[in-house]
Amino acid sequence: MRARERRSALPPLPERTLAEEVLVVLSLSLLASAVFAIIDLLSAPLRGVTVASVSQSPQLARQVSGSLFNLAPVWLVTYLVRRSGEGVRAIGLGWDRPRGDLLRGFALFAVVGLGGIVVYLGSVALGVNRFVVPVPPTGRWWTVPVLLLNAAEAALLEEVVVVAYLVTRLRQLGLTEGGAIGASALLRGTYHLYQGWGGFTGNLAMGVLFGFVFVRTRRAWPIVLAHFLLDVAAGVGFLLFRGHLPGFA
Repeated sequence: MRARERRSALPPLPERTLAEEVLVVLSLSLLASAVFAIIDLLSAPLRGVTVASVSQSPQLARQVSGSLFNLAPVWLVTYLVRRSGEGVRAIGLGWDRPRGDLLRGFALFAVVGLGGIVVYLGSVALGVNRFVVPVPPTGRWWTVPVLLLNAAEAALLEEVVVVAYLVTRLRQLGLTEGGAIGASALLRGTYHLYQGWGGFTGNLAMGVLFGFVFVRTRRAWPIVLAHFLLDVAAGVGFLLFRGHLPGFA
């Protein structure tokens, strides 16, 4: 009875908060399937039409929709910290230091980029790795714009969720600084195992570095920017030099 009274005494959530909650939950569940079904249904009468701009439209819509729905976990994380009263600054997403964030982001990009080249050359020489660069379909006017969108998606998803949010919550759960960074880095390395042991090792090291930078600065934007630039450089480089570099799939 008392628990029921306490629940009834809670102030109702604002309509805007409830609406955002509904959209976040749907985006993480069935909304994406509904949108893709609509795209497929609308494109069905166009199949077999040879006009390039028409036949490419459904594919572009799927690419863009997929990237946007893949960002739903980032939306969920920002929703949770705002609803808890912590705010996005708790996970390093404040907008108050743009210059410092940019400088750190480009510096991290340079350091990790050079390290990535060393890992690539060593892995190719040893034959222990298979490099997979996810790029959108080539030969389209939207190939590079979608590549940029995919890079932004991956950067936000990995750095906000796997580093900023996860490290923050693990620290609040009592893990040591090193333990939280290690768990985050291990998760990053593990879901890159499809690239082989070289990909695992490189991403594990990158996770440790990015986790350390986040803990020391309490800023997420530098690691988001660095990740974005790394993915753009890898994607554009692959498009320019594919067929001329060994080890890529």
